[in-house]
Amino acid sequence: MNMSDTERTKPVIERMGYEWTDNEDEASLLGILACSVRQKAIDKVYSRISKWNKLKNKKNLLTFVTGCILPSDKERFLKLFDIVFPMSELQELPEMIGQYGIVTPFSLQSPVNGHAVFENPRVKELKAKAASLKLNEHIPDFWHIHPTYESSFEAFVPIQNGCDKFCTFCAVPYTRGREVSRPSEEILAEVQILIEKNYKSITLLGQNVNSYGLDKKGEEITFPELLRKIGEIGKSSDKEFWVYFTSPHPRDMSDEVIEVIAAYPHLAKQIHLPIQSGDDKVLIRMNRKYSVEKYTEIVKTIRRLIPQATLFTDIIVGFTGETDEQFENTRKAMAEFNYNMAYIAQYSQRPGAVSSRWVDDVPHDVKKNRFHKLTHDLEKTSAAHNRQMIGKTFRILVRGLERKGDFLSGLTEGRINVRIPSTDTSLIGKMVDIKITSSTDFSVAGEFVLKPELNTYGS
Repeated sequence: MNMSDTERTKPVIERMGYEWTDNEDEASLLGILACSVRQKAIDKVYSRISKWNKLKNKKNLLTFVTGCILPSDKERFLKLFDIVFPMSELQELPEMIGQYGIVTPFSLQSPVNGHAVFENPRVKELKAKAASLKLNEHIPDFWHIHPTYESSFEAFVPIQNGCDKFCTFCAVPYTRGREVSRPSEEILAEVQILIEKNYKSITLLGQNVNSYGLDKKGEEITFPELLRKIGEIGKSSDKEFWVYFTSPHPRDMSDEVIEVIAAYPHLAKQIHLPIQSGDDKVLIRMNRKYSVEKYTEIVKTIRRLIPQATLFTDIIVGFTGETDEQFENTRKAMAEFNYNMAYIAQYSQRPGAVSSRWVDDVPHDVKKNRFHKLTHDLEKTSAAHNRQMIGKTFRILVRGLERKGDFLSGLTEGRINVRIPSTDTSLIGKMVDIKITSSTDFSVAGEFVLKPELNTYGS
């Protein structure tokens, strides 16, 4: 979501006359899209703004911060950054900068006595406004901004913002606000344009994508209906592409969603279904509002209707009050659901979330041990899946060169990492057929079935 927000932030700034630089020392405007969901990310924000504020003694510099920000972090940021605003107020950024006496980069004034000159009396008023703004008040204005996509073949399309679930461990409702669905005609129009431009991978984004439309009952279509319309666009197109979505909530995952994915080839056969814990009592404390039994029913439906689908999940270890027995139930769930991938996190308290008022009573060493055990379990299930791919041919989206530059890397439709013995960068952004020849715990490697130039039909 932060990456998608960046794609809408960049054009707003560029329209003011700013030019992008990868060198911070050259910049006269520096900003951060923050994420208060993890403390580690926020620690990096404090470190960076400390460095930037020291630079103000040497040059004329303006700083801003936006994104997912908890109220407690926002209060401190107001004292550290020149401009603080919710993402829904992005359209107002040019005016905010203008109030500092900076209309474009070319009107920047020289420092006086080594200090930047930002004396406009409206600055205090702007900061007061930032402190009181409602999170989702103007999110439709944000969606109207045409994004500058970072990739020419992969794109994110926001379909809703915010969350009404209030899981006790989570800060999202306090950083993003309540659920708001984007108009379906806007979503479908953006998807249509991306398809026409030969984008190969399109991801529908939201904090709870499958609750799409529930805030506008009777006025907007539901999530499965949205997927069906996108599937129909693909059906009438001669383009080759995959459509993904993230993240869904098990509470809102209906059989209809799974049936629609099964029915349309362009809807990717990969499902990310966060379980968070494999113990019912822990799920109750987390306020997840589903049981392991309910989750099991969903997985059984996925396996029955889309047997080829890969299954990803999110898990928290060491949540407040989690016993050894409850953790073992999560290990059993990991084995039962046979995930291709799991994003495992050690629980940490987030200010504002309900569980932040509870004693964090699972020792750090215990959390770390549970993390390593669960990661080892995941390695075994993922490795078993990947071994089964050997000898089979898969369609692969080539995404780039590996870090050392000796191989190309790509993803299957199920988002399994693939290593390809080639350095032909002209294949990046194209689909190729690869026969899998070997595997590791979290990836596979293969070779071209045909010569690359014969391999990219439909690309």
